[in-house]
Amino acid sequence: MAPSRFSAPANAAVAFSLLAQTARAGLYPGLSTANHTCALVEPVLSCSAGATPDKVDSCCVETYGGLLLQTQFWNTYTGLEAEGQLLPQNSWTIHGLWPDFCNGSYTQYCDLSRQYDPEPSPNTTTGTPAGEPVPPYTGNSIEEFITPFGKYDLLAYMKKFWIGLNQQDWFLWAHEFSKHATCFSTFDVECYGPQYRKNEDLVDFLETTISYFKTLPTWRWLACKGIHPSNQTAYSLSDIQGALTEKYGFLPYVGCSGPKYNTTAAGAGSLDNGGTVLSEMWYYMHVAGRPQDGRAVRVPADINGGRVSNCAKAPGAVWYYERTAGSEWTE
Repeated sequence: MAPSRFSAPANAAVAFSLLAQTARAGLYPGLSTANHTCALVEPVLSCSAGATPDKVDSCCVETYGGLLLQTQFWNTYTGLEAEGQLLPQNSWTIHGLWPDFCNGSYTQYCDLSRQYDPEPSPNTTTGTPAGEPVPPYTGNSIEEFITPFGKYDLLAYMKKFWIGLNQQDWFLWAHEFSKHATCFSTFDVECYGPQYRKNEDLVDFLETTISYFKTLPTWRWLACKGIHPSNQTAYSLSDIQGALTEKYGFLPYVGCSGPKYNTTAAGAGSLDNGGTVLSEMWYYMHVAGRPQDGRAVRVPADINGGRVSNCAKAPGAVWYYERTAGSEWTE
């Protein structure tokens, strides 16, 4: 299981109110499909004073979710090995690309006309009973949205590195697009012009997410410091954080699941209630111009004073387990 997201601060209510008004109409109602030539627009840094829709083209500068997170999973099995759904060797897998607000809060499912998630989580636009319900998608696999673009190489990469847990891969892809991509100003449908081809935005988001993932080789960064998956040796959170900070330049969020340390035999009597099974990594960044252009400016996970981990802090308390036999592709 993935660690839960941070609680949104009270001022997120303003954004939720805006979302309730625009959930079926994109982020900025009335946005024209014309004149989004981003080569003519200065690539203003997201979350800077100039990155607001009244000052720049929201299709060319990220003005809504300006604090980006490229998120990754470490799962040890898929649950669908019998169907050929396997994990890559020597690599973490893609979770997604998330557009948090600049203050660290977030929203989701910002355009229900582009809702393809069969298992919405949460099942309302605000995550509360007061939010607009997010109806489960009941159509065919979104693979059918990708193949008309001739992106068979994209699909092959996704089927190797963007892997679901106890669900078909495409459920995860659809969830990430519907919940998160629709909350980027730069992936609004209007940004693709009057000749927009249906699902062009979806394919663009999938490619963009992969482009960031490929610059963040978590498995290799940890291995360089002698931190390898092991069922015999546990690691200290501080060592994991140190290895990643050295390579990324800033501290990412390190996520753990599994038993809480103070419920284990090793942690009996401890006040440390952090998770003990390494499972997620969240890399934070701002971006100059559009996320699609890859001009990321890396920032620390605690840029807004939030948590940097939910893992146990005790020495040697974090397990980075090996993949289950038969759960990885063989090269």
